[in-house]
Amino acid sequence: MLAELWNGFLDRIPPAYSDFLTFYLGNRYIVSALIIIAAVIGAKLLLLIFERYLQKFAAKTETEIDDLIFAKTKKPLFWLILIYGLKLAAANLIIEGWVTKLINSLMALIFVIIIAGIANIILDVWGKTVAKKTKSKLDDVLLPLFHKIINVIFGLATVLWIMKIWSVNITPYLAGAGIGGLILGLALQDSLKNILGGITLILDENFEVGDKVKLESGDLGEILDIGLRSTKIRTYDHEVIYVPNGYLANSRILNYTRPTAKIRVGVDFGVEYGNDIKKVQEVVTAVLNRMEEVLEDPAPAVQFLQMGDFSLTFKAYFWVPDWRKSYAKKLEATEKIYAALNKAKIGIPFPTSTVYLKK
Repeated sequence: MLAELWNGFLDRIPPAYSDFLTFYLGNRYIVSALIIIAAVIGAKLLLLIFERYLQKFAAKTETEIDDLIFAKTKKPLFWLILIYGLKLAAANLIIEGWVTKLINSLMALIFVIIIAGIANIILDVWGKTVAKKTKSKLDDVLLPLFHKIINVIFGLATVLWIMKIWSVNITPYLAGAGIGGLILGLALQDSLKNILGGITLILDENFEVGDKVKLESGDLGEILDIGLRSTKIRTYDHEVIYVPNGYLANSRILNYTRPTAKIRVGVDFGVEYGNDIKKVQEVVTAVLNRMEEVLEDPAPAVQFLQMGDFSLTFKAYFWVPDWRKSYAKKLEATEKIYAALNKAKIGIPFPTSTVYLKK
């Protein structure tokens, strides 16, 4: 059909022009050169459209996703058009074999780069939006993991695609990859458990950086960092311990900062038998009320707990607004309670024993 139209067109123009077109357009090298020139012009025109129109249009929209996609894809599309022009030129010259396969491989690579770039941009924008709403560390920890997964998937797809272009039988490789993946999964079982545990901790928001926690093992400290595989905790001896997230996800953890940062502090003390209980409570309560950074609500309290072997046992309770000040305030309260009891002539006993001798 096209040949008939072409011949009809040549019949309608003067012979001089007809011979000229027949000579030059019948020359495969000249046509291939024209195809490459057209591809270069088309690629340049595409960049011009992106910079003059599409990117300016995207800048006016409320979302940033179109700006990122246009900026990420314009250069790969430029090279894709150029390489496609080379493919048409090679086909016109009837060039086959490794040259055609190489050009097809480059086109496959650039095409995957474009799709992977768009997928990463969509994931990044979506992840940041979700992270802002949930106030989690999604963008700090999970997004890099998802980006790596996407890149690995597209990377494997590219390798398989290129192998197919070069007529390589990929069936044995797929079978080997399946067996290798099973072996690798068993070998990395603990690591995967820790990674999934880290994702669970971040999504559940059981604790965050800066929280004071106590683990089932008895370790007490402040959360320094919640990583993908492990969590760093700084103890009050200024030591850093690394706890696998798989262990934390299945453990009972005491978080002193939830639901609020304020915390109750208790000081144990004892007085001699024979002292007035009400007087002891009044003296110690007055000490607590005079201390700075002690909350009035809930109010401090002094409880008479038991009649011990050597003393009447009491416990003073008070609240501080921030758990970070609890230990210092406990030491201050202990010192002031001791001084106040001595000043009020309330004896503080020490363990004694009475020995009876039979004659």
